[in-house]
Amino acid sequence: MKTINVTRSSMPDLDEYIDEIKDLFDSHWLTNMGEKHQKLEKELESMLNVKHVTLYTNGHLALEGIWEAYNFPKGSEVITTPFTFVSTTHAISRSGLIPVFCDIDPNSYCIDPNKIEQLITPKTVAICPVHVYGYLCDVDKIALIAKKYNLKVIYDAAHAFGVKYNGKSSASFGDVSMFSFHATKVFNTIEGGALCYNDDSLVGVLNDLKNFGIHGPEDVNYIGGNAKMNEFQASMGLCNLRHLDREILKRKRVVEEYKKRLGGVKGIKLLDYSDSIQPNYAYFPVIFDGFKDRDSIFSELKKNNIIARKYFYPLTNSVKCYKKFENANPEKTPVAKYVSERVLTLPLYADLTIDEVNMICDIILK
Repeated sequence: MKTINVTRSSMPDLDEYIDEIKDLFDSHWLTNMGEKHQKLEKELESMLNVKHVTLYTNGHLALEGIWEAYNFPKGSEVITTPFTFVSTTHAISRSGLIPVFCDIDPNSYCIDPNKIEQLITPKTVAICPVHVYGYLCDVDKIALIAKKYNLKVIYDAAHAFGVKYNGKSSASFGDVSMFSFHATKVFNTIEGGALCYNDDSLVGVLNDLKNFGIHGPEDVNYIGGNAKMNEFQASMGLCNLRHLDREILKRKRVVEEYKKRLGGVKGIKLLDYSDSIQPNYAYFPVIFDGFKDRDSIFSELKKNNIIARKYFYPLTNSVKCYKKFENANPEKTPVAKYVSERVLTLPLYADLTIDEVNMICDIILK
């Protein structure tokens, strides 16, 4: 029996990718910010309507890169959400900063801006909100809070590539937005990621830091690492970018079928997008709230070779490695705890068929 995974990578036709990488076999320039890398940065800057894009080999190293570039004092606090993948919290912690966990909004599942100010202390230097499932945070309220307290805003926009709010790209909010181009995302470069920003002063620092701190042939400015996107990754991105709109439309078709079958069912809550948001249909989260418990649904789907995902579970403020932080207690973020114990993201990708969607819904509803 065929296995239906929670996601499947979008890929161009083989001939298209081969045509894109053909000249690499002539140049032998495979990494170190070559032509493909530079071209992809420019195309993304244009598409996302942002002044600068810095590419990385993955999104996590991109997040670590911006914390390193800002060089906040060790022990400074960053307000973030526990309802996220551990990468968000790890990037903060590995940079010597302290994550302070804020609860989420019960409708968007993003950080609740009404609960941010009470967490601000003299040690707070930044807010790291997460756009969840392709739904954007309340960027307007967060901007006002950041301005009031002179805080940086670093968006983890891993889920939000191609999303718009009132016609503006998700890349244009906050000081910096990080996108993941992992194979499972709406747009992928196999592995990959990027930082998007408008501050000219960050360009040189970020490029140096991701290349061992090397500023010139005989000049090393920083104790940097190695986080460069290679030319094969960039080539995959150039191909996939050409088909992005079509891929999003195919995902929309799948989401509409799910909503037709599961919408209005008592005990099942679906994510509704506001009219101001143009979504990318990255994920299809379902909250099982009285219909039947989430874990039994997960198990029943798995018995039928359908792989859903408890995403995000567990909360990052409940995992072992964060117990050392004073506020790392899921009881302090009750909405996030409630949602994490009931959420299941159902299979969603461009080539998922309507028949497969209906089979998944039949299993759930029966």
